[in-house]
Amino acid sequence: MDFLVPFLTAFVTSFVSIIVFNPIASRIGLLDVPNGRKKHDGAIPLIGGVAIFFSVLLACSLFIHESQTLNLYLISAALILFVGVLDDRYDLSVKSRLVAQVIIASILIFGAGFYLNTLGNIFYFFELKLGYVGIIVTVIAVIGSINAFNMVDGIDGLAGMLSLVTFTSLSILFYHAGNSWFLLPLIFDAAILAYLFFNLRWPFVSVQKIFMGDAGSMLIGLTVVWLLVLGTQSYSVLDGAVLNKIVFSPVTALYLIAIPLMDMTAIMFRRVKKGHSPFKPDRDHLHHIFLRAGYNRKQTLVQITLSSLLIAACGIAGELTHVPEWIMFSLFILLFVLYNWALAHVWQIITWMKRIG
Repeated sequence: MDFLVPFLTAFVTSFVSIIVFNPIASRIGLLDVPNGRKKHDGAIPLIGGVAIFFSVLLACSLFIHESQTLNLYLISAALILFVGVLDDRYDLSVKSRLVAQVIIASILIFGAGFYLNTLGNIFYFFELKLGYVGIIVTVIAVIGSINAFNMVDGIDGLAGMLSLVTFTSLSILFYHAGNSWFLLPLIFDAAILAYLFFNLRWPFVSVQKIFMGDAGSMLIGLTVVWLLVLGTQSYSVLDGAVLNKIVFSPVTALYLIAIPLMDMTAIMFRRVKKGHSPFKPDRDHLHHIFLRAGYNRKQTLVQITLSSLLIAACGIAGELTHVPEWIMFSLFILLFVLYNWALAHVWQIITWMKRIG
């Protein structure tokens, strides 16, 4: 299938949807108003996520072969979008969001029948099989992915750029394996690119800025975890034929979402350590640290995106060159330890760099 036609369809649909939904946002109160945590000029329409969803829905309907798995994914995507829009409009409680996310996770697990039944050979000597415990692990993974991309959405373009890295990586891996699901992340790439034209106001400075809102970041997080589960697990039908082949190892998935995952895990740990709720908002995310260190928003966006791209590239390289899973897992744990150490000593590092600079 020609990649260009689905890509352009998704891009144009997302672009047009933003223009159509923009005036509606102010009438229904779907706006992001500045407050103590949100530093931006004026009320910004929260329509990026809605536009991305409509773009993906149309492109999937036209270019991806209909299947029960696809239909269930689209249902779960519509539900998470609805929850996200309600959160953008009415600021739902943490409990309400979590309950909704668990219910939506059940569509993947009990509807489509996919869950994490193995984590691969990450401990060298044996394959870490989860069995039915994998159902609980998958629920946690869904909640984690949704909230990881939601939490990282703190400065213009960051959630969009990091999701581009993840979706492009997924598309490469699915395509390399000859799996038709490569088209879904490619469609997301196109829809998000259209959104970034408005969010970053580049190259069209005159356009009105928009945000993707919780609806967009939660939609992205849900889609990422669907693709990760589909890509890392193998299932067989009753006659023994393979229904779904493994596209990439579970440990590779960690590299594809490294920055959102590490940022969420580290900051939730610090919040709990301080006696706060792990979901309590603050200004201690990675992008906030870059800004306080003296980088402007554009520099912060570029630095974090390049870091994410480098880590994802290492994951893809390890997968395609068949580096043993236990080595890739050990390297990721080392990376995570270094990341946490750097955040704990960030101001000493900055002071030292200024001295030698």
